[in-house]
Amino acid sequence: MSGGRVELGLGAGWFDAEHTAYGIPFVSTKERFERLAEQLEIITGLWRTPIGSTFTFKGEHYQLTDSPALPKPVQSPTPPIIVGGLGPKRTPELAARFATEYNAPFVTPADASKQYALVREACERLGRDPHELTYSVATTICCGSDADEVARRAEKIGRSVENLETYATAGTPAQVVERLHDFRNAGAEVVYMQVIDMDDLDHIRLLGEDVLPHTY
Repeated sequence: MSGGRVELGLGAGWFDAEHTAYGIPFVSTKERFERLAEQLEIITGLWRTPIGSTFTFKGEHYQLTDSPALPKPVQSPTPPIIVGGLGPKRTPELAARFATEYNAPFVTPADASKQYALVREACERLGRDPHELTYSVATTICCGSDADEVARRAEKIGRSVENLETYATAGTPAQVVERLHDFRNAGAEVVYMQVIDMDDLDHIRLLGEDVLPHTY
């Protein structure tokens, strides 16, 4: 049992091969955002409908009539909702309307800062306090005790060290800590570190012992 430790992360989708793999039509960007907006309306509406009442929704893509809106989540009034993405207009608006947390996925600290600013501006337009949201970032991580180890790990996951240093987080523990501090200074309150090679337990150990104690 999770004890209510559920978080729901939603986005409009971007990778057509993932859609094809699971039989989900990869429609236009416009329609994907329309569907996402309606999905968020429905999910939050179902969660917030009092027990004994029903929920009805009439959208362009989805219609619900007199739904009993059951079962209810353990968390009240709703589990945290994470909206992620890098769109300049619709994503910030949806985050401002529905999200508990906004996530900037796989960006540089400078780009994360720009996205956070767009979300804060959207909150202000909609009359929401921007400080109500948590601002997070996701970054691929490749750490090594020295340059050779970093290079070996980068090669193993099919990336160059230069690419990872620019668009992700790579280097010795000290360099990785510096990058994570850059994200914090950009406004990130939470960092999700994506480890690609899950069999490399020494990598996990290095992060746990030499990186995490020196961050947030």
